[in-house]
Amino acid sequence: MTRRYCSLPQQSAPAFAPGLAAERLGALVGGRRMWVNGTALHYYFFDADTDASVIPVPGTGETRRVPWAGAKEQRDVVRECFREWQDLGIGVMFAEVFDRREAELRIGFQLGDGSWSAVGRDALSMGANDRTMNLGWDLTEAGGRWTALHGIGHALGMQHEHQSPFAGVHWDDEAVYADLAGPPNHWSRDRTHFNILRKLDAAEANGSVWDPQSVMQFAFGPGLVLEPEHYHSGLYPPGSLSPADKEFVLRWYPPADPPAVLVPFRSAPLSLGPGGQADFAVEPPETRVYSVATFGESDSVVVVFEERDGEPRYLAGHDDGGTPHNTRIRVRLVKGRRYFVRVRLHSTWGSGETAVMCW
Repeated sequence: MTRRYCSLPQQSAPAFAPGLAAERLGALVGGRRMWVNGTALHYYFFDADTDASVIPVPGTGETRRVPWAGAKEQRDVVRECFREWQDLGIGVMFAEVFDRREAELRIGFQLGDGSWSAVGRDALSMGANDRTMNLGWDLTEAGGRWTALHGIGHALGMQHEHQSPFAGVHWDDEAVYADLAGPPNHWSRDRTHFNILRKLDAAEANGSVWDPQSVMQFAFGPGLVLEPEHYHSGLYPPGSLSPADKEFVLRWYPPADPPAVLVPFRSAPLSLGPGGQADFAVEPPETRVYSVATFGESDSVVVVFEERDGEPRYLAGHDDGGTPHNTRIRVRLVKGRRYFVRVRLHSTWGSGETAVMCW
């Protein structure tokens, strides 16, 4: 059986200030890629003739263009998979848009470039004309639906399950390198180590228990896994959302409660535990530039959305994680419009109270 694998883009590890307490550092590592709950994630499919990669033609000194656009049948599989995640009742919403400037997720279908995705908020660091996800083989064939569900899992902030430090998997390293070096993946040793053999930080894992049935778990053929011994003959997850997958996304993105009211010039206390979130609605009394800031010794991410056609649209955000400074955003709010301020707490590192204010 041909096994094609998702390859994550390699990015530098975040540089946090030295000397952070282990609990605080773990909260930052585990939460830095996760979206604030209540985010509307807009996805865009590349379709223009100019959306393409220019790659060299071996032995000729020439180049050719490989388009990023995908056929309707490919796009429909991805749409169905977005709906499957959405139908879990998660607090994050998905909406297709037809202007790439409005999209946090930009999806291409370049054949030969493999399948890969930015993980969670890493998508925001990629250029507005760049792909944040590529689905590089026919999604209508066997395993295609798994590819799309898996890629969306990454977009929600999930990591590869087989790299969990809780898995207790012992590999035949050289057999894994040899298997991935051959067709259809043709991976280098560095890519194989990064996507297969490297163990995640415990804070990055999707859960505290390994889930071999996860949609984020790769299938592996015989002889690659040495332990647990019963997987020596192969590991074959079903390619669908497992109960643990559903629990993970619902823990990070539960159904949203109605927001509290954040009155300008009046602070609102934040009684949150690590990973907790508070949501506020703001109706500005006048049109001008406002400041939105947190107070107290805490690491948090704050995002301001504007309601447009009943949907929250991103305006501004800031993550103060790992710094001695609080989050502060300056943003123009318009009288007569409704805004949402969402505050998610990574961790507290002092004994005082925390609060948010708009003024």
